[in-house]
Amino acid sequence: MSKILLVDDELTMVQMVTEVLRAEGHEVFPFTHLNGVAEALVEKQPDLVITDLYLDKTKAHGMDILQKARSLNPAPVCIMITGFGSVESAVEAMRLGAYDYLEKPFKLDDLKLCIHRALHYTRTVAENTFLRRELKTKYGFSQIIGASVAMQGVFRMIERVADTDATVLILGQSGTGKELVARALHYNSRRSTGPFIPINCSALPENLLESELFGHRKGAFTGAISDKSGLFHDADGGTIFLDEIGTMPAQLQSRLLRVLQEKEVRRVGDNAPTYVNVRVLAATNENLEQLVKDGRFREDLYYRLNVVPILLPPLRDRPEDVPMLVAHFLKDKVHSRTGQPFQISRRAVATLAAHDWPGNVRELENAIERACVLSETALLRVDDLPPVVRRRAPEDDGLEESQLARLATPVGNAPGINPASNTTFATSSSVNPVAAASSGQKAGISMPHGIVSLKRFSRDQELSYINQILGLTNQNKEETARLLDISLATLYRKIAGDAD
Repeated sequence: MSKILLVDDELTMVQMVTEVLRAEGHEVFPFTHLNGVAEALVEKQPDLVITDLYLDKTKAHGMDILQKARSLNPAPVCIMITGFGSVESAVEAMRLGAYDYLEKPFKLDDLKLCIHRALHYTRTVAENTFLRRELKTKYGFSQIIGASVAMQGVFRMIERVADTDATVLILGQSGTGKELVARALHYNSRRSTGPFIPINCSALPENLLESELFGHRKGAFTGAISDKSGLFHDADGGTIFLDEIGTMPAQLQSRLLRVLQEKEVRRVGDNAPTYVNVRVLAATNENLEQLVKDGRFREDLYYRLNVVPILLPPLRDRPEDVPMLVAHFLKDKVHSRTGQPFQISRRAVATLAAHDWPGNVRELENAIERACVLSETALLRVDDLPPVVRRRAPEDDGLEESQLARLATPVGNAPGINPASNTTFATSSSVNPVAAASSGQKAGISMPHGIVSLKRFSRDQELSYINQILGLTNQNKEETARLLDISLATLYRKIAGDAD
């Protein structure tokens, strides 16, 4: 049951209440004076504190106990006991954090009911705190995997804007993790205790989307049989995530612009607007600038949404992140028959790194899930991968059965930490499967002792970095050359593989 600390200067009352509570299975720590109470609060860590407000009839020592209890972490719930004529002081105690108060003389049944409610309340608070902590962990920065230069830029941007109310436009192809970034922004912000409301703007027809977003009054249209609050009202104090914002109809675009400008929402069929305190995050896989030029998206709304853009690179532009993602998706997976944790061969990882991944991270996750379901053993091989992925498999060196990829668990993806320092991809030989896949080198075959020429190493590193910057600039070669401080002609030569 629960631990209860009881403080009252009436010995008879303390003895009676202690006996009743112990009979119900509670662990009770009774006191008839202040001596030892402060130490017991720290050492015993009670779930509930029941204290008299006036212990010596003249001074409200119960207030001191309340303040001490509220300073603890976790803080126990407190019930104050008052005498006749001191109700005002009890109300003040509740303002300072007490859960409830009882006025003497009280019935034991009233005390039991008050204790039951207080303990139920503290359990609910504890469960709520735990669930929010789990949500923050589930959607924290560490769940966004990547050590590439492009992803490091994403991490830094998320860190800088998470705890603000700035509107964020998340750009990226389907499957790159736009909603995961939106949730990370919410659960790492000051709004994390508020609701997170996601809605796919392309999933509902125009008439239903308007009602879903803004709500409606009874009788506003056929089928509106009662008042309905919209998702903007439901998200009050939190965050609303508008996915596929590029598909939003023109009429709703103007209404959304009003919300962003004035923080006001008007339900369908309602004349009076309502103020809402909502942060707006939006995402799209379309080119909104082109939609603006085509007249399909409001220019003023685009600039309202594009306060802070975050571009998620496609997986094909960051193949060095594939081993980390594979490790993440294999974490805690065990073979259904053998009960062994899954491993994966070097050749299989090199094959995964060589694939273009048009479906991005979501497609990779599905490929790993498929391989785990279909594999007859706990070792994932190239033959377990989808046929479309196997087409780029490097030549088999005959060692796939024994040469296992040791995938480092993704660590340190939180902003402020450089994941590259914690995410090595080791194999039983010194060949990097990503480099092997991209260069055509056979997995498992290298120069003596795993040594490659310095020229070859430098060339591979340089090309990898150029590809990362190209990903950041959306394949804009002029901008890439400017960032690298080289001429455009030099950039083309390096991409083609020629020397300077």
